Amino acid sequence: MTAPQIDFAWGRAGLAALLDSCDVFIILDVLCFTTSVDVAVAHGAEVLPFPLEKYGADEAARRGEAVLAKPRAEAAGGPSLSPASLRSLAPGTRLLLPSPNGSALSAMVREKRAFAASLRNATALAAAVQDAAAQGAGGRIAVIAGGEHWPGGALRPAIEDLLGAGAVIARLQGRLTAEARAAKAGYLELKSEIPQTLRGSRSGRELIAAGFSEDVELAAQEDVSATVPALVDGRYVDSARSARGG
Repeated sequence: MTAPQIDFAWGRAGLAALLDSCDVFIILDVLCFTTSVDVAVAHGAEVLPFPLEKYGADEAARRGEAVLAKPRAEAAGGPSLSPASLRSLAPGTRLLLPSPNGSALSAMVREKRAFAASLRNATALAAAVQDAAAQGAGGRIAVIAGGEHWPGGALRPAIEDLLGAGAVIARLQGRLTAEARAAKAGYLELKSEIPQTLRGSRSGRELIAAGFSEDVELAAQEDVSATVPALVDGRYVDSARSARGG
């Protein structure tokens, strides 16, 4: 069987460019959407992504019989985009999770085969995607780094997403594009320094200054999770748990 081609791109424009040519999509928004997805589904929850700029989150949560995650500053101990806030979710919880990057990318691949990846589940996620490719479901794999935004809305490439993407790519077997090779090389260069790199990144510094240092530490933990969050009918569920019959 021909090895899958592995592409890498940034943000919505990069995803749009690959949308019709790739078979499997891996979304990364390490600080913090996809890290939050990992923590939530590891506790048996389902996550319904909701683009932050869309109106109607309350109504969407009601229709989906879901708990609406609040902005971090307003959560008052309840669920939010903060991964640390999701560790007490009860199994079976449906969580509507608005975010400006990861949720928006997830909405774009709603009708595709897609997964949420982070540093926490890089090995488990890559193994599941590799298995899918071996079964003929992934001739071309797109790894999409969400990035952040500068004031004014322009994409700001984020080193945490580059490292997360590189971590997944380094664990995949296939034909890497030049962009995928560069992401892999960046990860290999910094893999022994991931916690301090995330703490020193622009996104990490902003979260720490806002009082969310625990979120940065959770996001920097590598291969601590066996979850494989797959986008099924508009929600992320742990396909690894389903495969185990859990």
